[in-house]
Amino acid sequence: MNRIIAAVVASFLACAPAIADPVAGGRANVVIQPEPPSLMLGLVQNAPTQQIAGNIYEGLLRYDAKLEAMPSLAKSWEVSDDGLTYTFHLEEGVKWHDGAAFSADDVVFTADVFLRQQHPRFRAILEHVASITAPDANTVVFTLKAPFGPFLNAFEVGSMPIVPKHIYEGTDFQNNPANNTPIGTGPFKFGEWQKGSFIKLVKNPDYWDEGKPYLDEIYWHVIPDAASRAVAYETGQVDILPAGSVETFDIPRLAALDNTCMTEAGWEFFAPQSWVWINTRQGPAANKEFRQAIMYALDREFIKDALFNGLGKISNGPFAASTKFNDTDIAPYPYDPAKAKELVKASGYNGEVLKLVPMPYGETWMRLGEVIKQNLEDVGIKVEIVSTDVAGWNQKLSDWDYDLSTTYLFQYGDPALGVSRTYVSTNIAKGSPWNNVEGYENPEVDALFAEGAGTIDPAKRQAVYSEVQKILVDDVPNAWLLDLGMPTIMRCTVKDLITTGIGLNDGFKNAYIEK
Repeated sequence: MNRIIAAVVASFLACAPAIADPVAGGRANVVIQPEPPSLMLGLVQNAPTQQIAGNIYEGLLRYDAKLEAMPSLAKSWEVSDDGLTYTFHLEEGVKWHDGAAFSADDVVFTADVFLRQQHPRFRAILEHVASITAPDANTVVFTLKAPFGPFLNAFEVGSMPIVPKHIYEGTDFQNNPANNTPIGTGPFKFGEWQKGSFIKLVKNPDYWDEGKPYLDEIYWHVIPDAASRAVAYETGQVDILPAGSVETFDIPRLAALDNTCMTEAGWEFFAPQSWVWINTRQGPAANKEFRQAIMYALDREFIKDALFNGLGKISNGPFAASTKFNDTDIAPYPYDPAKAKELVKASGYNGEVLKLVPMPYGETWMRLGEVIKQNLEDVGIKVEIVSTDVAGWNQKLSDWDYDLSTTYLFQYGDPALGVSRTYVSTNIAKGSPWNNVEGYENPEVDALFAEGAGTIDPAKRQAVYSEVQKILVDDVPNAWLLDLGMPTIMRCTVKDLITTGIGLNDGFKNAYIEK
């Protein structure tokens, strides 16, 4: 534990804004796992694609660690008093990587045509949009049908990557040859891809933000085995290990190496939260007291310290700590086996065996399943672990063929974007492991989430979301575990790598290597 604390302290110095002037030149060697299927961010939004392509493409905005909007391709913006009109003023003199001029027409085409067809998450945002117009080459106006509170949070590069109209208009988007050599406006250009080995990005010499980037190139190394990725860092083959690159039990050893710093920063926008899915449709788990018993039975301090090496934070409810409108007055459920036993008895539990399907995402997550089973059996709940592969896990969750399972989901900075989807009854549908899988239905919760999304006043939104959190914490539709700690491990000579709420996904714009 002391090694983790020391590494976190050291990381403050490494990841805080540098005092000295940035140094130009050099190469960043980074692990990417797994190898992305594509770098065309408008078509593919999985984590490896976002991590690399977020430095090729750009969004209109970036977001700091408090999720406040910062300029990117939009240098300034205004929101009308009624919350219906968002006007963005674009940077001038921006060029695509092929030398063509960037303009407001690219933004309108991207949002209203390309992403409307190809990007499910942004398409959901567009349901709130009445029109998108470009009154001139450097201005874009979004007009909403009704106020939508989180709208200004929808413009980071993964949610709205701007694509070149002159390359994609009138083409088959999925089969456009440019998908193999992506063209963006970002600080780095596509260089080379040797499948199974590396992906190379090179400095964009014509980047609009003068003086940046500082690095000459980035090599993303494809190393399939977690132990080999750890060795690659130890031997100096790579200098940066993104979150999830190595098993959690290797983190203390790597963090203690010379010239090594670690930070959990850069995940504030995604706010990954883990929980136990509880199938509320059937059996003992249909009873609220039984679900509350599960919460009291889980030793989350042990889970955090023993399985996740002290990283992360115990969740106080359905909103992760960095998600807007988290109610800090709500205390987490304590570990209280005696209380859990009382509630198990009061629920009328008859000794039914619950099927627990652990998420098969590596050794740590399988061990988590074993801990959950032991915790629940300690309070009299019988549990059978049903092991499966990733495809099988997806299928069981999608078909609701489980009693308990584990997962983690991103919250995207705002409850209307990443929290409500798990709890509103309109999102109950077989076929996906990422919606209201637990089958929770509460008309009051539905109404509150709708009200929170439909206003732009922060104080009103806080009041509404505080109320919904209190209801959910009492109902326990899922058993929340941890706001996950997602550590980036790097050489201490790598500076200014994490400067936004999405971390590495747009971090190399400012990064440099101290000589």
